[in-house]
Amino acid sequence: MNRMRVQKFLLVLMGMAVWAAPGLAQKQTPPAGGPPKPFTVPAHESYALPNGMKVTLVPYGNIPKVTVSLVLRTGNINEVKEQLGVADITGELLKEGTTSLSATALAETAARMGSTLEVGVGADETSAQMDVLSEHDADAVKLLSDVVQHPLLPESELARLKTNLLRQIAVAKAQPGQIALARFRKLMYGEHPYGDVLPTEETVNKLSLEDTKKFYAANYGASRAHLYVAGKFSAAGVKKAITESFSGWAKGPAAAENLPKAKTQRVLDVTDRPGAPQSTLYVGLPVPDPTSPDNVKLIVTNSLLGGSFASRITANIREQKGYTYSPRSQVSSRYRDAYWAEVADVTTAATGPSLKEIFGEIARLQKEAPGAAELQGIQSYLSGLFVIQNSTRQALIGQLRFVDLQGLGEDYLKTYVQKVNGVTPSDVQQTTAQYIKPELMTIVVVGDKAKITEQLAPYAAAGN
Repeated sequence: MNRMRVQKFLLVLMGMAVWAAPGLAQKQTPPAGGPPKPFTVPAHESYALPNGMKVTLVPYGNIPKVTVSLVLRTGNINEVKEQLGVADITGELLKEGTTSLSATALAETAARMGSTLEVGVGADETSAQMDVLSEHDADAVKLLSDVVQHPLLPESELARLKTNLLRQIAVAKAQPGQIALARFRKLMYGEHPYGDVLPTEETVNKLSLEDTKKFYAANYGASRAHLYVAGKFSAAGVKKAITESFSGWAKGPAAAENLPKAKTQRVLDVTDRPGAPQSTLYVGLPVPDPTSPDNVKLIVTNSLLGGSFASRITANIREQKGYTYSPRSQVSSRYRDAYWAEVADVTTAATGPSLKEIFGEIARLQKEAPGAAELQGIQSYLSGLFVIQNSTRQALIGQLRFVDLQGLGEDYLKTYVQKVNGVTPSDVQQTTAQYIKPELMTIVVVGDKAKITEQLAPYAAAGN
């Protein structure tokens, strides 16, 4: 036989084998999953230094790596209106050396530990973190101590860092998703810092080195700091390094409380993008924050409604209607604050119809509880996802940070899976009816105004 005839012969045999085996030619139903496994927080130790700095040590895993993360209760929430961006620039300057190490020496020292220095600035917190080889656990503690206590804050790097931030702002302002988020947050939070997603070019251009020094002095200190160490490390050696490196850190100012008064309001806000082939939707309203006893019910309800690939809104406007590719809903939280929002990039012609379907799915869930099987599928998804997402050193620290920021207590993580699976169909219906109300939602649309104005007319008035 030549090669072609051999290939044809093999294909015939394969086809005969498929037809001969009844189970191979048909899609088989996978076996039912086992019961959800509870998430067990690894044994850990927490204590505080006399200056108020908190410490949490989490022995975890057998890989010879350890994550050391210093978290400070400061961020964009502490910026004044005239200096938006100062928290971000100050965070970037932390990587530019200490009074004893140049920027190059700092980077090389971290590299010798098998790591890099990462600094992140968020709405409520700033973190300095390294993931190092276990043999350098104490050295990483000492290096982070030097970074946060003795930053060089060199003026020579200020112009470059400001230029980088301005470039990021320009890119973000050209993205419809960022435009929609910025408008949504501004309408919801007004002049509160949570209402400013991005700094302005004007405030960034005006920032001086003196501004960053004042921000550092006013917001960095031991009383706002929490050091997390997770992985494989020497507890005795790390504790010794913590005591030696951080005990002399000044207490500094206590964390400031600045809780927002989020607006629950029906408003339609449209940003024109002539010629845009899609409209970006941001639709939502304030909901109880993570300290609420209804928090887990909201999480489950959100996942069933729009927050998972198997959710109702996703099935409707993605699978059935084809209006969008990747819609999603979320319960977005900050310190003692949260909102629910559905976000989607939809085709221009389907802008109004998409809103109709989103609100229709909410109304359906308000009136009729989901079936037990549908809810169980969502609960299994959330339970498994929670356990998987907490299977790394960094993820564990992230969860502990969230619990500590919100003051939830350790039982929150220990009982989370149990609470998820304790939510009933009637709980989902009642939660939707009580908290997710279309008539009170802020609706933000970024798209071609000429083509979508008529579609949006029904949603300009409250109650629709």
